[in-house]
Amino acid sequence: MIPSIIANELHANENQINAAIALLDEGATVPFIARYRKEATQGLTDTQLRTLEQRLSYLRELEDRRKVILKSIEEQGKLDDALKQKILAAENKTNLEDLYLPYKPRRRTKGQIAIEAGLLPLAEALLADSNIDPESIAERYINPEKNIGDTKAALDGAKFILMEQFAEDANVLQAIRRHLVSQGHVTSTVIEGMQSQGEKYTDYFDYSEKYNTVPSHRALAIFRGRNEGILHISLDPDPAQAEQKSLVCESLIKQALGLRLADTARDKWLSTVVQWTWKIKIALHMETELFAKLREEAETEAIHVFAKNLKDLLMAAPAGPRVTMGLDPGIRTGVKTAIVDSTGKVIATTTIFPHAPQNQWDKSKRTLATLCKQHKVNIISIGNGTGSRETDKLVAEVIKAEPELGLQKIVISEAGASVYSASELASNELPDLDVSLRGAVSIARRLQDPLAELVKIEPKAIGVGQYQHDVNQSQLAQSLENVIEDCVNAVGVDLNTASPSLLAHVSGLNKTLANNIVTFRNSHGAFNDRKTLKKVDRLGPKAFEQAAGFLRVMNGTNPLDASAVHPEAYKIVDNIADTSNICLQDMIGNTEALSNIELSTFVSDEFGLPTLKDIIKELEKPGRDPRPEFKTAAFKEGVSEISDLKIGMQLEGVVSNVANFGAFIDIGVHQDGLVHISSMTNKFIKDPREIVKTGDVVKVKVTDVDVARKRISLTMRLDDETRPDTKQKPSSAKTRSNKPSSKHRPKPLQTNAAMGNAFAEAFAKAKK
Repeated sequence: MIPSIIANELHANENQINAAIALLDEGATVPFIARYRKEATQGLTDTQLRTLEQRLSYLRELEDRRKVILKSIEEQGKLDDALKQKILAAENKTNLEDLYLPYKPRRRTKGQIAIEAGLLPLAEALLADSNIDPESIAERYINPEKNIGDTKAALDGAKFILMEQFAEDANVLQAIRRHLVSQGHVTSTVIEGMQSQGEKYTDYFDYSEKYNTVPSHRALAIFRGRNEGILHISLDPDPAQAEQKSLVCESLIKQALGLRLADTARDKWLSTVVQWTWKIKIALHMETELFAKLREEAETEAIHVFAKNLKDLLMAAPAGPRVTMGLDPGIRTGVKTAIVDSTGKVIATTTIFPHAPQNQWDKSKRTLATLCKQHKVNIISIGNGTGSRETDKLVAEVIKAEPELGLQKIVISEAGASVYSASELASNELPDLDVSLRGAVSIARRLQDPLAELVKIEPKAIGVGQYQHDVNQSQLAQSLENVIEDCVNAVGVDLNTASPSLLAHVSGLNKTLANNIVTFRNSHGAFNDRKTLKKVDRLGPKAFEQAAGFLRVMNGTNPLDASAVHPEAYKIVDNIADTSNICLQDMIGNTEALSNIELSTFVSDEFGLPTLKDIIKELEKPGRDPRPEFKTAAFKEGVSEISDLKIGMQLEGVVSNVANFGAFIDIGVHQDGLVHISSMTNKFIKDPREIVKTGDVVKVKVTDVDVARKRISLTMRLDDETRPDTKQKPSSAKTRSNKPSSKHRPKPLQTNAAMGNAFAEAFAKAKK
């Protein structure tokens, strides 16, 4: 059953799904299956396999819960064929729990107490007969010994019994849920007296939006506002009704139960029962459930955004094995300086003090120039923290004064560098280096190879998340771990230079095995081939099978060890070479010779055409890097502070982060600007990632500047007209136009780019 459900969702056949499930259950990783088991899965991609892995876990949990519920109801003696079939047909946990609710063990309720007092027949009679008089029949059930002293007590007991029956009816719950999801509105209002303290939530002081259209960032914003005691939020079942908002839900309860109530005494009494059922039993329960669902979906989307941004950052173009200088800017504490060689080894460090109060500008220039000459530096990586623009200017003067050095500079994100500097990992890697200088090393290395360096840092410290501290932390951690694993294995790892942090993310390896590999490398020298891995302590056949294809041995004894060809396929490569009368060395990189090979003649039960095509592709360009070509943005000279910006100014910048509502662009003024989704292109797009991703170099135009609030609005539609006024707004000015009405916000994110700045502040705070 589970394979067929997943196959239908992934538009695949069951054989593919069964094969993938079997491999996952055997301990194979997604990267390994996606690359080296294409015959078994018939080409399922890593994205499909990740989805399969998640759905498999959910559906197995669903089946386990289904078994527990069936057993519980059966032990109660209440499981009939009809109920069993409904439980077996439940497609999700919500529907399953709805069916189980009437049978779920619980503390004694008022309804149960009434049943124990003998009032169930009264409740059943009142429900069955519309002509019965409630007061008259209730007199028969007066029993002081059971605390039923009058007809009111009897009718109240019957009411509690029916309320619980109605509130536990799966049809009722599903009908109410469907209505609230499709027609209900999420509303929020400011708590009296919190207007000033909660200024950043101004957009939500009087807010209403349809439940099923609330985007994740707005949902997380209002939930955060509630948690901080600023906002009161509720779920409005019927915004059209000013007074009797519960009428629509009461009507749905009656319809689901098949109640046709008129004007008799019994019908009036039963109408009251329905009202109480909604207000007392269902309303709060449903609001809690749906808000939990909204939050869960918003968190899932936020995690998805974080994962995509992290992937873009990790897969950013590397500058490559170049001697690199890293500068960690500071004003009073100086600019920390580190130089690493082409392998990332630290070869020089110092601290210069070009800025106030020391103002050693000329001396700092001479120091940098001397270091660059001495160590043949050809690229300088500048962290984008405090003092970065001033430091960038310093380096620019060095480059201008020393053109023969051929220096290139780039300002990069230093997010997480300080976290790395103080970590145990940094202490082990750079034990003799001061904490303040370790950040400069990280800044240099992350330019050489962003992937290799950023895997050392907790992803949440890198600063590409959306409300990252508000989401489920275990789900976030797992999602980010999957991203890192996919990226590391997509690029491949040099076995002889990789850090334990990088090795730990290779398919089949973990922290223990990664450390064992490094220990072995330190004791026995560089690996000459992949098969030597089998001598590493605790690295068994299964780990070798999973990891070997992703580990590279450069300039080893076997040239295939530097490629993504798996050792298990070496024999087929030798067979191809022998049959083609070409030695292996001459075949690698020989596109013409490789294109003449008739692959169909080498197809076997073990190696199908997909694997053979991958082998030939790899032989054409062994160890190819899937990351893009390295390029840099040129920040505009003379623009180093937000006050330097003018409306209409065109700039070049780097995408530092992408959210659902737009992209944040580093334009070199310490404060990222926001390009709202509506200002990215002239066509409608649902996702900013259709246009940009983290790390992209883009051209933008300034459309709005609020110096006091540190908000910058940008557009990528460079032909758009901007207002001629070039003065920045005073602190009292409002950056929002088209302000939403008191109750409804008409497409606030699709019509007004400036409105996006309202989220910029919350987003920035969310990253801290």
